[in-house]
Amino acid sequence: MNRVNVIGMGYIGLPTALALVNGGVEVVGTDYNESLIQSLQEGRITFKEKGLEEMFQAAIKRGILFSTQYERTNTYIISVPTPYVKETKRIDAKYVISAVEQVLAICERGTILVIESTISPGTIDKHIRPIVIEKGFEIGKDIHIVHAPERILPGNMLYELQHNARTIGADSREIGEKIKELYQSFCRAEITITDIKSAEMTKVVENTYRDINIAFANELAKICRAAGVDVYEIIQIANKHPRVNILSPGPGVGGHCISVDPWFLVGDYPELTKLISAAREVNDKMPDYVLDRILEVMQEANLNDYSKVGLYGLTYKEDVDDIRESPTLQLLSYMKGRGLSGFRVYDPYISNDIVENQVHGLDTFLDQIELVVIMVGHKEIKEHLYKLENVKILDTRRVGCGKQCYYL
Repeated sequence: MNRVNVIGMGYIGLPTALALVNGGVEVVGTDYNESLIQSLQEGRITFKEKGLEEMFQAAIKRGILFSTQYERTNTYIISVPTPYVKETKRIDAKYVISAVEQVLAICERGTILVIESTISPGTIDKHIRPIVIEKGFEIGKDIHIVHAPERILPGNMLYELQHNARTIGADSREIGEKIKELYQSFCRAEITITDIKSAEMTKVVENTYRDINIAFANELAKICRAAGVDVYEIIQIANKHPRVNILSPGPGVGGHCISVDPWFLVGDYPELTKLISAAREVNDKMPDYVLDRILEVMQEANLNDYSKVGLYGLTYKEDVDDIRESPTLQLLSYMKGRGLSGFRVYDPYISNDIVENQVHGLDTFLDQIELVVIMVGHKEIKEHLYKLENVKILDTRRVGCGKQCYYL
């Protein structure tokens, strides 16, 4: 196998490229973003992740290359965004299509084209195979198509790259085995080979299952509040049953996986996805529900000044700098839609000002507010709960705050 060209140097593509290089594979990382590539070429990573800097420096020593140009080779891994169309809920495959077209313009005959991006079931049949045929290639001879969906989580990427099971969908067992061998350069977990459509479906189903479980927890929080019981105690007791595993409620679902992938199924099978659609709507509306809770707490505390309310956390999950589909950003959008403004916002992982009234530094943040709303359970806030003694707290993440604490 010749040099591998990894397309897309974002949250998935970059760690994958680094893992391959450190596993002994020759790699070129490509991205159309010139400033991103320049940063990588100058030895600077573009997002924070535990252990990523060390992995990056090791890969540089091993000779990884970065470029805005596609490499002429016979193995490509495409890891570009796959958003959905808001109106139809169907996948927007334009980035994958564009990457495939650029690969086909330069690749060698016999190329293996691996799509890592999460896609809706049937995307390769509908969007990718026709392009390959249209360009004059014979599938299975000139071009081999593979789907190997990623399974990593920001905040624990490097461990999960090595230890999470993988699925490889391929038209032939022979090609599946070749890509399995490639991923075994860094993956120590089980790697299952199946057909492409099954691989597409499996990844989307995994995230949809989690979304539904979270939606149940969020709806349960509302029920328990109406019933006057502690949802966290209810979940703790219920989970003692050997076949029950209820997740914790929260202020919403963010990131580019759980908040997006279920919509692929809803968009393609609208009449068959009533439960999935309902779960998505429950989770999407949680930031608005949290805003209602903030207003309730403000009223109970006789607090009328919005500038005395602070939202702690802008990222979509703890201890990362990823703000994609952030519940806090969604809450601020809902707030603006109601004609409200003024909440202060702080996140230790976001150094640039991306929203109005953003504050920098935990002490500065707490000095300016009377009510803190914990939207993200960063390690920082868990280690400095003692600093919250003089403010009221609405804790959406159950970090454990003491006497002046309100919950969902």
